[in-house]
Amino acid sequence: MSDLTKIAEIADEAARTGTAIAQFSDKEVLTLDEAYAVQALSMQRRYARGEKRIGIKMGFTSRAKMVQMGLDEMIWGRLTDAMREEDGGVISFKKYVHPRVEPEIAFLMRKPLSGNVTVFEAMDAVAAVAPAMEVIDSRYDNFKFDLGDVVADNSSSSGFVIGNWCAPDSDISNLGLVMSINGKASQIGSTAAILGNPARSLVAAARMVASAGECLNEGDIVLAGGATAASAMAVGDSVVTDFQDLGTVSFTVGE
Repeated sequence: MSDLTKIAEIADEAARTGTAIAQFSDKEVLTLDEAYAVQALSMQRRYARGEKRIGIKMGFTSRAKMVQMGLDEMIWGRLTDAMREEDGGVISFKKYVHPRVEPEIAFLMRKPLSGNVTVFEAMDAVAAVAPAMEVIDSRYDNFKFDLGDVVADNSSSSGFVIGNWCAPDSDISNLGLVMSINGKASQIGSTAAILGNPARSLVAAARMVASAGECLNEGDIVLAGGATAASAMAVGDSVVTDFQDLGTVSFTVGE
């Protein structure tokens, strides 16, 4: 396949309908530039249906995630208003193909940010930070993909839940966390697993969106990437993550 518009249509329909598809790499390996072009084209289809871009997510920002996925490059994807779920609410399982959940740190942007910046400059653009969880969902058969596949699939971005916003100067560099499913610890870790400090993920986000001619805008949400490996979800699950000092974020999985 060399028609990026057609590939984008296939990826978008898979996400829209919650349907598994074959890996594009089974027929032709997408370069990273081609994969991001497919992602952008796919997201344009969502915007045309009325969804609004409200931020971005970073991916593969922890060693645990890189090992779990068998990949070694940081990636990013777009967030839309349709992906946001309510803290403490119910998430519909049928929207997804292979939903998994991971604990993250969320940033709320106070002012625009783009390009090569320092950690200080990045955090100066932040209005608040919050505990969060991201629902990732590869639309590929058997949850298998290469780097081009996952980037084309909006870097598996599918849903997210954000807890209470906290002061922007909260120390998020090394906070312990426990993600529990049905009252049993599923993942235990620290925010330090996100590039040593989640603020570095925001620095990377500013640089990577600039390479696509975009910007982190005032009011945008940035998900810093999973602090642990992701855990599979099932109908009826109660998922809760407790973050040291920041608080708790939770949801229940419905049908």
